[in-house]
Amino acid sequence: MEKCRLAHNICICEADKETIHLPFSQLLFPRVWAHNLHLAFLDSDPDPEGVKGRRDQEYDSFQRRSYTPADLLIVAEADSPLQYPTQGVEVRPLKTIIIPGLGLKQKPRSKHMVNLSATLGTFDVAATVDGVSVIGEGEKSMTLSSSLLPNLNRQLQFVTYTNTLFHPRTADIVQFGTEEHQSVFTIKVRHGTVPKLYNSGSLGDYNISALVTIASKTFMRYDKLQDLIDSIRQYYPTVTIVIADDSEHPKPVTGPHIEHYIMPFGKGWFAGRNLAVSQVSTKYVLWVDDDFIFTASTKLEKMVDILEKTTLDLVGGAVREVTGYTATYRHTISVEEGGTEGDCLHVRQGHHHIIKGFPNCVVADAVINFFMGRTDKVRQVGFNPRLARRGHLEFFIDGLGSLHIGSCSDVIVGHASKIRLPWSKTEAEKAYEQFRYSSPNDNGKLYNEIFYFNNRFKCMTSN
Repeated sequence: MEKCRLAHNICICEADKETIHLPFSQLLFPRVWAHNLHLAFLDSDPDPEGVKGRRDQEYDSFQRRSYTPADLLIVAEADSPLQYPTQGVEVRPLKTIIIPGLGLKQKPRSKHMVNLSATLGTFDVAATVDGVSVIGEGEKSMTLSSSLLPNLNRQLQFVTYTNTLFHPRTADIVQFGTEEHQSVFTIKVRHGTVPKLYNSGSLGDYNISALVTIASKTFMRYDKLQDLIDSIRQYYPTVTIVIADDSEHPKPVTGPHIEHYIMPFGKGWFAGRNLAVSQVSTKYVLWVDDDFIFTASTKLEKMVDILEKTTLDLVGGAVREVTGYTATYRHTISVEEGGTEGDCLHVRQGHHHIIKGFPNCVVADAVINFFMGRTDKVRQVGFNPRLARRGHLEFFIDGLGSLHIGSCSDVIVGHASKIRLPWSKTEAEKAYEQFRYSSPNDNGKLYNEIFYFNNRFKCMTSN
């Protein structure tokens, strides 16, 4: 019996059975766990049916906004005499194009005839050919006929389509046929993409100060922030550093090429990310935590190089602890269709493949909290400001399908030591930890809501 590789109609989230009971077995042999978001969120809500109804309504609205006729499945008829474009036909809203590639391949007969019809536009001819009858110019349906097949094919080269119903991003389904055969193709109707280009100076060596802005979020850790700034200045003295700060009692952070933005107290982690990234005017933004330390291995030129030479939107590096342990946090993310109850989210450690020409870099779907990205793409995905205390993977889940992500293990930043004896902690450190790690139950409810309602997942698995 052949093994079926097709996905099931309704996805499920299953955890691995624990078979090895050894110390550190989860680290040595990561086991997949599963979490039922449907039950976890709805069981804690006083009106579960109302929540389900609102989610269904929101999802229907999302589908209407995101669907275009270009998503329609079209199967070409076998042995058809009709020649037509299968893809690549595009027109600006309310503009006119000549439809390329139309033709008819038939044996000689007394009369050859084809018909074209559309719903969002009209047809016409840019020029007329002798011996060809054209009926329906300027209409949504047009018929062309002739006893001479070469003349008819010549006339088909001048058929135009004009979009008449405005929409900034849609598609028209064109039906093209004879009495015996029918074919269908799409004409995309959309505005051209307006580029966002960055003038970074010369075309020679990479000018990091002109290409990159370093962004960070801080909260009550000014000593660590200053260590970060000092380490950056050792290697990149003129690069701009943007800092978002939601400390209760802000302290001035000054110096050349430093921008310090004060936020309302406790506004949060992802809100700070949004603020910091919003102030970046360079082509690339490098995200760092406020307790990172730049070293000789923190080569931003390598990150710029791979972003300049590939189609990647974002590339992560590696974070080295004082113990020597280095992490890249490479993960793959996939979403499996799950029917009316929602989809299934699957997160796994690992990557997809090595990037050609960059042997220390791979393609992944999520990377560590030390990454460089194209500023406009990072802004496009954005950071959910409801995630105030912790959050990381959520950004990459929101970017799934729009961010092309890489990870390079040879660009390394240091991580300030977290090893502190309880009696040696300062009052600021104690206050930070109390605020950062408070209300774990409330955080759990928030994540369940975001995944279940906002992202429409019914369950998730991870290792």
